[in-house]
Amino acid sequence: MTSASLNGQPATADDLRALALANYGHFTSMQVRDGAVQGRALHRRRLEEATQGLFGTRLDGDDALKQAARAMQEAGLRDASLRITVFSTRFDYRDPARSVTPDVLVSLAPPSSPDKPALRVKSYPFVRPLPQYKHVGTFPLFHYRRQALADGYDDALFVDPAGQVVEGSIWNLGLWDGETVTWPEGPALRGTAERLLRQALEEVGVPQRCGPIPLAELGRYRAGFACNASGLQPVVAVDGVAWGLDTALMGVLKKALDVMPWEPLA
Repeated sequence: MTSASLNGQPATADDLRALALANYGHFTSMQVRDGAVQGRALHRRRLEEATQGLFGTRLDGDDALKQAARAMQEAGLRDASLRITVFSTRFDYRDPARSVTPDVLVSLAPPSSPDKPALRVKSYPFVRPLPQYKHVGTFPLFHYRRQALADGYDDALFVDPAGQVVEGSIWNLGLWDGETVTWPEGPALRGTAERLLRQALEEVGVPQRCGPIPLAELGRYRAGFACNASGLQPVVAVDGVAWGLDTALMGVLKKALDVMPWEPLA
């Protein structure tokens, strides 16, 4: 992390104590290039809806994004990996129903590289709690990711109790049959990167569908890919199913994303 600010001021260790101890809040992450982001409206809506859902109060998403823009300016940065976390320094886990005013934490880190290695992933039975929110309760995500690494893979893929693929540890999965992109249906966080890519593929006319994907039927697809705030990444194998790298598919996805506009943070 390069820097962190809370409500427009430099964040201290005392400021972050509530987040570290209570671990209650939500966030959105994005890549900033020359002071602009893709999918700004998606991030604004995520911030506002999750704040209402977790704290029962309103957050001005535009104001949060403006705070992020000021943090970038004060740090002298035009490119960065940016995260906006909403929590409360006054949250009391002993009385969680008490009304609180949410705080906005902006953290900056070096920008993500667009070139990422292919992933070999292992499946695990797990469904994240409250998947409609990108909340800070990430313990199981990294636990299973660590387990996958220990088992000789690169990351973890989650499967629901019915044996349906739902999502990766910190990414959404897309599948390719040579003509259509299929998005697994199920209890998963619908990431802003996935939503943005869906819009982009619609713009360029690539067919898409969403439906239940049994883990046992992954072999009927030709390729897979992961998408999240840091970008796109090919998935070349799941358990014993090996697809290999489909460079043509990755080119189609990147070309589609290039169609989507970059908008100023503020």
